[in-house]
Amino acid sequence: MQLAAKILADAKAHHVKFLLPVDHVVADKMAADARIQHIGVGKPIPADMMALDIGPETVELFSGEIGLARTIVWNGPMGVFEIEAFAKGTKKIAYAVADNGAAVSIVGGGDTVAAVKAAGVADKITHISTGGGASLEFLEGKKLPGVEALSNK
Repeated sequence: MQLAAKILADAKAHHVKFLLPVDHVVADKMAADARIQHIGVGKPIPADMMALDIGPETVELFSGEIGLARTIVWNGPMGVFEIEAFAKGTKKIAYAVADNGAAVSIVGGGDTVAAVKAAGVADKITHISTGGGASLEFLEGKKLPGVEALSNK
């Protein structure tokens, strides 16, 4: 918790907008037949439930920012998109990214790529990489062995 608090404080000090989910879709288990509930803004997640997707208010919040962006880097689905009951947040974020034709969009990671394909918008994404961790390391400026090997030839 101390690290999270420090990150949020640093973002605030540098006037960086740092969005976090404000509501969730929760369930008693990760299954299609789960008991599902929407937990609204500021309400705690019950101890016998787990967050498995972002809620509609979060979708609107994130989609609004995505619509304004000129560079989008997305690594990781919003929920357990493989189960339809928990796929809405991820699909709607995929649509928001795809709808922003003015942005360069970069999607990384096998699960995120699968989610974008499942939403039917992969053709509207600028760059797709199944290497999620490697994509983030590349954006950090770290040297990747495979890229280095190709660059040295």
